[in-house]
Amino acid sequence: MKATIYHNPRCSKSTQTLALLEENGVDVTIIEYLKTPPDEKTLNDIVKKLGLDAADLLRKKEAPFKELSLGDKLEQTDTVINAMITHPILIERPIVLANGKAAIGRPPENVLAIL
Repeated sequence: MKATIYHNPRCSKSTQTLALLEENGVDVTIIEYLKTPPDEKTLNDIVKKLGLDAADLLRKKEAPFKELSLGDKLEQTDTVINAMITHPILIERPIVLANGKAAIGRPPENVLAIL
């Protein structure tokens, strides 16, 4: 089994999700998304696989959310996607991709459904 995790090593949920994947014998490709943010195509694909609106993937308590007035632009998918690309701290984490599906590891056990 192979999976990709968009990971932040400073986030406890992300670390717990990675550990859960490894405990289940998953061969994990780790992408530290703060260092290597997904591009527009990839982020749109992730949103589609999650079955969410782009705004549902935003971390609304992060400073750039307020600074960019994104609360007033949640319906503007392109604006939200571009904000997450420019400010990857805005992307909810961790995101795991496996078997053509995606899941957010909050709680970490959520990712087991796509394995």
